[in-house]
Amino acid sequence: MNRAMVAIVFTVLFAATDRCIAEQRTIRLGVVDADTGEPVAARLYLKSAAGKPFYFQSDDASGSAVRYEKQNWINKHSVEYHTTVSAHRCSAAVPEGEYQLTVERGKTYFPHTQTLTVGADNLDLTVRLKRWADPQARGWYSGDTHLHRTIQELKNVVVAEDLNVALPLTNWVTIADRAPGAGDKNLTDIPEGLVKVDATHVIWPRNTEYEIFTVGGQRHTLGALFVLGHRNALELGVPPWRPVVQSVRSTDPDALFDMDKLDWPFAMVLPTIAPDALYELSNNHVWRTEFAFRTWNTPAPAYMQPPYGASQGGHRQWIDYTLGMYYTLLNCGFRMPPSAGTANGVHPVPAGFGRVYIHQKDGFEFRDWMRGLREGRSFVTTGPMLYATADEQDPGHVFRQSATEAIPLAVDVLSETRLSYGELLINGRPEVLLRPQNQRTAEGAFRSAFSLDVLPERSGWFAVRFWQPRDDGQSRFVHSAPWYVEIGGEPVRPLAREKRYLVSRLENEMRRSRGIVPEAAMQEYERALAYYQSLDVYDDSAEVASAARPSEGESLERWLDNMIIDHRFDVDEVRQATGLSSEEAAEAIEQRADSVASTGFRILPYPGGRHPRIGFLDGAIRPQRETKVSVFPPWDDGGYVVVDVPEAVFSNLGLTYLAHEHIPTIWTEQGIDLPRLEWSVDEDTLHVERKLPGGIVIESQVTEQSGTAAMQLKLTNGTKEKLTGLRVQVCVMLKGAIGFNAQKKLESVTAPPFVAVRAANSNRWIITAWQPNHRVWTNPPVPCIHSDPVFPDCAPGQTVTVNGGLWFYEGDDIQSELNRLVD
Repeated sequence: MNRAMVAIVFTVLFAATDRCIAEQRTIRLGVVDADTGEPVAARLYLKSAAGKPFYFQSDDASGSAVRYEKQNWINKHSVEYHTTVSAHRCSAAVPEGEYQLTVERGKTYFPHTQTLTVGADNLDLTVRLKRWADPQARGWYSGDTHLHRTIQELKNVVVAEDLNVALPLTNWVTIADRAPGAGDKNLTDIPEGLVKVDATHVIWPRNTEYEIFTVGGQRHTLGALFVLGHRNALELGVPPWRPVVQSVRSTDPDALFDMDKLDWPFAMVLPTIAPDALYELSNNHVWRTEFAFRTWNTPAPAYMQPPYGASQGGHRQWIDYTLGMYYTLLNCGFRMPPSAGTANGVHPVPAGFGRVYIHQKDGFEFRDWMRGLREGRSFVTTGPMLYATADEQDPGHVFRQSATEAIPLAVDVLSETRLSYGELLINGRPEVLLRPQNQRTAEGAFRSAFSLDVLPERSGWFAVRFWQPRDDGQSRFVHSAPWYVEIGGEPVRPLAREKRYLVSRLENEMRRSRGIVPEAAMQEYERALAYYQSLDVYDDSAEVASAARPSEGESLERWLDNMIIDHRFDVDEVRQATGLSSEEAAEAIEQRADSVASTGFRILPYPGGRHPRIGFLDGAIRPQRETKVSVFPPWDDGGYVVVDVPEAVFSNLGLTYLAHEHIPTIWTEQGIDLPRLEWSVDEDTLHVERKLPGGIVIESQVTEQSGTAAMQLKLTNGTKEKLTGLRVQVCVMLKGAIGFNAQKKLESVTAPPFVAVRAANSNRWIITAWQPNHRVWTNPPVPCIHSDPVFPDCAPGQTVTVNGGLWFYEGDDIQSELNRLVD
């Protein structure tokens, strides 16, 4: 190539490069606190109209900007692309076009989102972030117990996320028998002692994760245990696990153990080895972005994942499973403080998205923070802030009573957006529904406050949790650590189903690991199994005797078929429904082990024994089964819907009928108990007639008609006075309907008399309607939907009728389906 040609080539290249540079524009950005005007560190998202992410750099020599890019390997839509920046101005170079900018800071500032148009000129912006809560002003300081970031990165991140304590797992070993110092995923350059970024943001640099995927040279997943806050290097590998726990307690008594998520196959051995270990209520599968890990290592039992148990699910199902395992272990007497960890550095999630707050009345100090974590004076959150005391005591307190005494509970909860509902849990059961007031604060957030008495009837624990629906369909939550109660010196006793679950998990894991896991570890499994087998269970025989419906002969066999084959009841549910002993119930289940339930649409009497609600249980105490039918959808994996026909009837006399105990009826106020009834079955029709003491007769009829549950209610006035104001509630309960039972607001269509609700992750719909219609509504905490009818006024001797239906639809044109039903 001659010199002239070289000159031409360089001229062309220079022109192209110059044109590329000319097309770049700069977005300069400063982030300040809206109230003080002071610069603050923050997390920044910038993406083009096509969804391409862009990142910022600090414009100040003393500032910093850390780029974070993670995409999940299972769900490619699960991404976290952001920059955390220090409290200095920063900039991003972008081509001309439209962009979306989002600025966030930790949990307690309103996020800022705006659309930017970048044209011929550079942009210079200042974003004013508004704080909606200030937990530090109340003495609450946050931390993340599961991080995989370098110390240098965390110096930037903890301030941008307003995360007071970071515990990075700088040693990380995934191979059995290998000491953490030789871990295959260790970080280097680990400093000695506490790293103080500023007065209230610190990093403890020496923490270890044992996460075993390889045993004896072969792939064999066990699970994880973290050692947090230790000073000395750990020299032992696992399994077995007990020597590590004993060694750490001997050399580093202030160190804590954290059990991560407990769907790991071997995980239920850990509580027996480290019974005071932390438990991650918000773990590394709970993200800001789309949920990904839908398949779990260990299946959940039916009581954690209704109606039948499951080995997979979505975001809310995973949280319910995580909480359910925690409650089960607390009910066995383990006192495990909650923690929260994100695995930021590995997963697409910001640091501290789920975090634990510790109460420190005298201000922040790291060692006291760690003591507070150990003592459980804490709450865990992915969104709201929860400040609660029981008899002026923080969570973690132990109440010792000689007999049951009321404990006054004060709750103050703040949230960026409206809360849907909360619950007081006693021994894992949602005993009281807490309906938020969602009162606007001066900062623009929402506040709800409650004062109530807790009345534990036996030794155990209680806690408070709240749920916050989000526009992306996910649920954020906040959960207090438990308060513990000892009554009359009695131990905590699990329910029989909880003991059965723990025993079966250990037995299954022992079968899976025998011959692979070392014998010393198998002995740990044996000891854990013996521990769970030795637990005394709570004696609920009095409750069973009062609620069960004993029957004999052919009638009992039909009910057992209904319960075991169609509804897949377990031993305890059969026992509660029938009054049989556990041994008799187990034998009945074994006798039907090879029976296969019918498929497709069908209607059966609901057998009782399994509560038809998940939540708002205080609104349906001791539900009656004689008003309830189970309607099975045409989908093979659809579960079933329970319809209360009726749930309640109101009249000018007052509450004339109620299908459970919640509030007094006109009969209970007179000390009258209504007799128990049963549905009669005639081919495709179920029928029941109830004669009330005053002469009113209520007849219910449900008929299968070509894939529809056709329902009718008749009321005959046998009194001497005209009946008016005859409102009816017909409750369609979705606990057993797979895809419809997440206790959150689902996509729905309300077009009276119709109400239709869509499954969370499919195009399946449940539709109900009654006429004449009073109102249609939904109640996610139950969860249930209603199309409630109203009877005409009824003169003495007259009969009035209302009609309804229940339909199932699978498709994307729900409006056309509703039009078809109208026609």
